Amino acid sequence: MRTIRLISFGYLHLPTGPDGSPVPPAADRIEDVRDRLRDPAAARDILDLDGLNPRVQDVVLNTPGARELLANLTDYATLPAGPRRIALGCAGGKHRASGLTELLARELRARGRQVDVEHLHVHLPRVLKQSDTGTGASA
Repeated sequence: MRTIRLISFGYLHLPTGPDGSPVPPAADRIEDVRDRLRDPAAARDILDLDGLNPRVQDVVLNTPGARELLANLTDYATLPAGPRRIALGCAGGKHRASGLTELLARELRARGRQVDVEHLHVHLPRVLKQSDTGTGASA
């Protein structure tokens, strides 16, 4: 059985294409969780943590819709002719995408799959919402 590669990223850190839209990493499935899962950064006690931390993973997992999404991704990744790469993106890549990626890796390893994980933006500062002037600020 081949290794599956899981990639987390932040849309606000991606390069943009000719049309100005972000260009996500190449993958068989790209899951944008920005509108699917509430931003856990609202929980003040995890602001300075990232998705590699079990506390953040717990907050992400207990976000409405997260368990269903995790089950769907796990089922998809374990199909007989399943994907080689799955990429999960949120705004900054620090909480939702990286936490969900770690949870998915754990589920797949529990099912006997070989998994490589790459977090493209988890190490970057948290991205704050962009202001009305279009300039972004980082914390």
